[in-house]
Amino acid sequence: MWERRDPVPGEPPRVIIIGAGVSGMATGCYGQMSGLETRIFEKHVLPGGCCTAWAREGYVFDYCIEWLIGTAPGNDANQVWRELGALDGKTITNFEMFNRVVDEDGREVIFYNDPDRLERHLTELSPVDAPLIRSFCRDLRRFTEFELYPFLTPPPLRTLRERLRTLRTVLPRFRLFWRTAATQMHTFADRFQDPLLRRAFRNIFFQDPETFPVLPFLFNMASAYHQNAGFPQGGSLGLARSIEDRYTGLGGRIDYRSRVERVLVEDGRAVGVELKGGERHYADHVVSACDGQTTIYQLLGGEYTSPRVERLYDELIDRPGILFPAVVSAFVGVDGEFDAADPHSSTYLLSDQEAERLPGALQPSLVVQLRSHYSEGFAPPGKSVIHCTYFSDFHYWAELRSTDRKAYWARKRELADFVRTVLVDRLPHLRDRIELVDIASPATTLRYTGNHVGSILAWKAFSDAEDVANELIAKDRMRLPGLANFWMTGQWVGMGGLIRAASTGRFVTQYLCAELGLGFRAEESANVEPWHPDRLGSLPQLDQRPVR
Repeated sequence: MWERRDPVPGEPPRVIIIGAGVSGMATGCYGQMSGLETRIFEKHVLPGGCCTAWAREGYVFDYCIEWLIGTAPGNDANQVWRELGALDGKTITNFEMFNRVVDEDGREVIFYNDPDRLERHLTELSPVDAPLIRSFCRDLRRFTEFELYPFLTPPPLRTLRERLRTLRTVLPRFRLFWRTAATQMHTFADRFQDPLLRRAFRNIFFQDPETFPVLPFLFNMASAYHQNAGFPQGGSLGLARSIEDRYTGLGGRIDYRSRVERVLVEDGRAVGVELKGGERHYADHVVSACDGQTTIYQLLGGEYTSPRVERLYDELIDRPGILFPAVVSAFVGVDGEFDAADPHSSTYLLSDQEAERLPGALQPSLVVQLRSHYSEGFAPPGKSVIHCTYFSDFHYWAELRSTDRKAYWARKRELADFVRTVLVDRLPHLRDRIELVDIASPATTLRYTGNHVGSILAWKAFSDAEDVANELIAKDRMRLPGLANFWMTGQWVGMGGLIRAASTGRFVTQYLCAELGLGFRAEESANVEPWHPDRLGSLPQLDQRPVR
């Protein structure tokens, strides 16, 4: 059916989806539930895009999820995951703290999710800052009193009941939203007299997003307080595998190792795709769930743009502070297990001398997460996995890899040595227990996912790009001007974050069903089979050899 150009009366509309990331598979799931015939083409060998993992010597290196909005029942975000089967049969790990920040002298700030406990801890650290601490914790309590997860319906399709429900949540708290959204975290943090608190508040989200206001910090900590920002069993690839199972169980098909080279267009209408190698497949509609710039300027040759698209991809995309920075990941395999009481996540603030040893670093800090605390199955019995990350300059790594491969590998080895040094200095019991270090640079992210400049989360929320991206959903309805039967979905349309990626798959299917005159349907998965790490399947290695 995918070889013919024209639809057959009476048969379901055919939809080709480019990319088997979370948004692409979500589009496929909702399409299958709504009576469409869908097929996904994915260039990689795994589902999930950046929501992935790889393996080496029995260790599983979980790449993406640090917390997942929607892990507690009874809210709209969780409903999306239940519909996609993402949490089927899984336990959820929740932590009492969001993150810990430790300075060069070992003084630490623990950001507990409980506002009462957080207030006591911060006040003990800096009594002189008590008024400002009480203000922050008072706002955190207010955020714990409601839940607002607008991920079920795009704004133009919301019913009067849905709009009234949102207004009942927002209007009584309008001043709270306005004030915390208008106050930059940097501005707020600079008001503390304690120098550690000034630095620590910037790093609640592990590293400093730099342009974020106070609001998202409060929102996510409140979600964590309600255990609605936990870590699902199986981690990132486990989430992707569960959605893949849901999709194929609904009758969908994913073609792996199938790179789409261009979208086929006839008479201003998308009619299919051409794969690398020349193979062509046809459909009634095409949905791109891959990198936005690749979609517009490569798959479509830059022929279908608009002032909004051009503002995003020509004017804003290379402006500082618009995209989430690329990330360097160093996964460390350790012989032995950590104590259950050890903090799961710590941001270590580095001295100037230490920071100089971080290749391409954008900030003087290193995030250290004990990933074996997050879920079982990430390490062989009796061993553990640590994930170390930092924001890094994409161009530094990309240029090095393209011009001098030996220097690129040498820099990776230097980074591995530095990570060992930092870990042993902060955690002396790790001496002689580190078995291997595997490093993914921003150039690696580009190579495996195609994300522009290796940015995992695409556009930054609360940046100049957010309003423009929101208009792509609400005004353009996830379409491009002059091109019929073509849609865009994913983080390059709906902003960063896995729940947003999943919700754009729901949104685009609702728009598609409205155009076709079909009823949109969404049903919760009935699968109750317990999750097991074996369901991750065969995992690839990142490179032929680890950086030892």
